[in-house]
Amino acid sequence: MTTRRDFLRLSASALAAGCLIEFPKHAGAASIAGMTYGVQLYMVRRQAAKDLAGVLKAIRQVGYTQIELYPIAYEHPAAELKEMVADAGLGLVSAHFNYPEFEDKVEYGRALGLKFMVCPMLPEDQWTSTAGFEKAAQDFNRWGAKVRDAGMEFAFHNHCYEFKPQQGGVTGWKTLMDHTDPKLVKMEFDMYWLTQAGQDPAAMLAKYADRARLIHLKDRTAGAPIGFEMGKTAEHFTELGKGTIAWPKLIRQARQQGIRYAFLDQDETAGPVLQSMGESFRYLRKISA
Repeated sequence: MTTRRDFLRLSASALAAGCLIEFPKHAGAASIAGMTYGVQLYMVRRQAAKDLAGVLKAIRQVGYTQIELYPIAYEHPAAELKEMVADAGLGLVSAHFNYPEFEDKVEYGRALGLKFMVCPMLPEDQWTSTAGFEKAAQDFNRWGAKVRDAGMEFAFHNHCYEFKPQQGGVTGWKTLMDHTDPKLVKMEFDMYWLTQAGQDPAAMLAKYADRARLIHLKDRTAGAPIGFEMGKTAEHFTELGKGTIAWPKLIRQARQQGIRYAFLDQDETAGPVLQSMGESFRYLRKISA
């Protein structure tokens, strides 16, 4: 249940970061130099579980104008959730839906008024075989057609496990790209996870320009080892501008390719999460000036 105490606690954290701003209601369309910045709700999953409405308002007070939803929010009916987002002054174009129930959520996504329905991850038992990725490709093509018919676009959000070579040396990523229809299956490219997998984010954006629709942002600490495994050994997260990823170049390239939405998605933060958000937002404003 949302309480004023919870919201004041969240807002106090933002104030301590020096990033509270005044905003008009329904201000979600605002952008900086052609890119609209938002937050993936997973970043505040612990706080949102207790006070979703307060978290949404705090995110807007930090400066972000979009929210990308995560399944923790879907206990609310679509109309109620839309109103909660709008009351916070945020826009809503994209949301993540878990693989097992994805197909059953298409009508819910349409009711939310989304432009993009995103599958964030494959089930772990499909990560280690070509057959697992082939199954995902078949599902993605079917879901993509269903999502298109509902007036939206389907996208997949990458991590690093997709780039691990399978038997015969073929990666799961190649299997997905070879067996999905680019007209139906788009991409939400996570710049951190591409880098963690040893990929060049700029090259990937260019190679898959026909699929790239959205990007995720979090920086990566210097000297961190690359790899394909998920978990603690892959978590080298830091705020934007404090790591090694070339954000000015990547964001400029994304804009030039027609990408208009970028979501901060720092899975874990060393300090208070709203303070971390504020640091990254001020960096985005600086490089976009």
